[in-house]
Amino acid sequence: MRLFIAEKPSLARAIADALPGPKQKADGHIKAGDDTVTWCIGHLLEQAEPDAYNPAFKQWSHDHLPIIPDQWQWVPKSKTRGQLSVLRKLVKSADRIVHAGDPDREGQLLVDEVIDYLKVPKAKKASMQRCLIADLNPSAVKRSLANLKPNADYRALSTSALARARADWLYGMNLTRAFTLQGQTVGYRGVLSVGRVQTPVLGLVVRRDEAIDAFVSQPYFDVWANLETEKGDHFKAKWEPSEACEPWLDEHRRNLSLPLAKNVVQRISNQPAQVEDCNRQTKRQAPPLPHSLSSLQMEANRVFGLGAQQVLDLCQSLYETHKAITYPRSDSRHLPQEHFAEAPKILTSVKNSLLQLGETGAEAAWPTLDQSRKSKAWNDAKVGAHHAIIPTERVVQRLNPQEKQVYWLVSRAYLTQFMPPWIRRETDATITIAGGTFKARDSQTQDPGWKVLYPSRAKKEEEPTPPLPPLENGQPLRSHQGEIVEKHTSPPKPFTEATLLAAMTGIARFVKDPALKAVLKDTDGLGTEATRAGIIELLFKRGFLKREAKNIRSTEAGRAIIQALPDALTEPDRTARWESLLADIAGQKARYEDLMQPLVAELGELTGRFRQLVPSGLKGLPATGKAGGRRKGRKKGGYTKRKRTAATSS
Repeated sequence: MRLFIAEKPSLARAIADALPGPKQKADGHIKAGDDTVTWCIGHLLEQAEPDAYNPAFKQWSHDHLPIIPDQWQWVPKSKTRGQLSVLRKLVKSADRIVHAGDPDREGQLLVDEVIDYLKVPKAKKASMQRCLIADLNPSAVKRSLANLKPNADYRALSTSALARARADWLYGMNLTRAFTLQGQTVGYRGVLSVGRVQTPVLGLVVRRDEAIDAFVSQPYFDVWANLETEKGDHFKAKWEPSEACEPWLDEHRRNLSLPLAKNVVQRISNQPAQVEDCNRQTKRQAPPLPHSLSSLQMEANRVFGLGAQQVLDLCQSLYETHKAITYPRSDSRHLPQEHFAEAPKILTSVKNSLLQLGETGAEAAWPTLDQSRKSKAWNDAKVGAHHAIIPTERVVQRLNPQEKQVYWLVSRAYLTQFMPPWIRRETDATITIAGGTFKARDSQTQDPGWKVLYPSRAKKEEEPTPPLPPLENGQPLRSHQGEIVEKHTSPPKPFTEATLLAAMTGIARFVKDPALKAVLKDTDGLGTEATRAGIIELLFKRGFLKREAKNIRSTEAGRAIIQALPDALTEPDRTARWESLLADIAGQKARYEDLMQPLVAELGELTGRFRQLVPSGLKGLPATGKAGGRRKGRKKGGYTKRKRTAATSS
């Protein structure tokens, strides 16, 4: 008997449907002809708690740190123990095993760890095959089944995931215990969790808040020229300071000197002017790509004020209960080429669903939809373990108000892929007046295309200007009385859930080291699509962050933590170094020990240093959580790939 082990039930059903022969559902598996398909439910195993290695470790003490297991242990998850028992029986009776976890680092480990835990004989393990499925479309699944690979070819990928999981456990467990114990010395009784991801995220918010608090507004002065053509057309152009003005400019090249502005006005008023360069171009802008989970969370927060965890829960409901959208925990914004053939059915279903739901926002799209139009979203090379989140062929008749909001955002992003581009005519003119340079810009929409589904957000222009008149290179103009517009610099804006998610996905811009910057640009950033919402929520639960309307601000406790910890623990650089090394492990250019051995040595040094650390800023502050306790698991619906305790990195 050939046994397929899928990562989750939905994938198992897709495999069973694609296999030949009659189908028979049984307890925890499906028989398909001569084959059997079973499944995990995310990770069936989790890393053992410290007291599994030594009962004394149940009590948190500096004397135990760092805790470094000699022989790592997996333990079955209580909620999925029954499915593990099913796998145990099927693995024993199988002649051949096919690994059908997701085609990514975590998906490789998820099944491999079960095989190792069940002590599958070496010969059977050596003959295991790997089925790589990135698309649940039946024809794509059949192609994957016909192209099985040796599972041994992917062992390094599994080792990379194992190294990451264990390193995060060691880092989070040891530093959280050490820091929490030091918090107790000043009377703070909550868990002071430290993690490779959560602590830099908290650091982002704290540093932004500190910049806001330290901000002192300064006046700056724009100079505008009031220009007239020979035909009597009037328009304005803004002064562009030259290099000679650098001493009076800030880092954004804003002029801080009122005398300088007055001097420019005096020089340009009632003077001849000339168009030095006028560049006109027609720009065709393609629609935004379909959503990944992060992009959907960001847009839902901006448009509807929904929180990241809220959006994830709504997506799980739309995916599992209503079967209205595809797999939501995706980091891709692209679609397989093969999915294009399904577009007519999906578009019809979306139209019918929106009519049933009473959603009128898409009415402007129907006349311009072209089912043969193929946007850049369809790109096999950019589809990883999962494709972008899109609507399914299922017609939805009833959703609650917030489910409807998320379904609309997913549907809108899909509909725009079949709509014309946004076409606008842009003019950039450079004008010289008395040796000074002035710029005038204009943008006029010629065809809104897909933009009809995205009502313009309110946006204040620096200075309202009418459309530019026809201008030509060398055209003479007349500069009338110049004018000064005084403005004031604004403080940085507090993070919202949308902008914090954007910062986590684009974390490279917060790193100074060019080499580390490059590494982070090629990774998922801080956290993953599936964990970012939980990380933010954990920081709220711990009392380190708080909400002020849509804004996210740090609490006194959150600031005290970042101020007390060494900078190296509060910045994202570690993630870049680890990801670089993990990629080398997966590519067999580095070893598991290359990550673990330096980390063990570093933890010995850090836990020693922590004994001298006094987080005085926490003194007298109330705390949430309980030292040594667990955080609650995720809400019902879907699964998590890796359960984490209160003291781990996320």
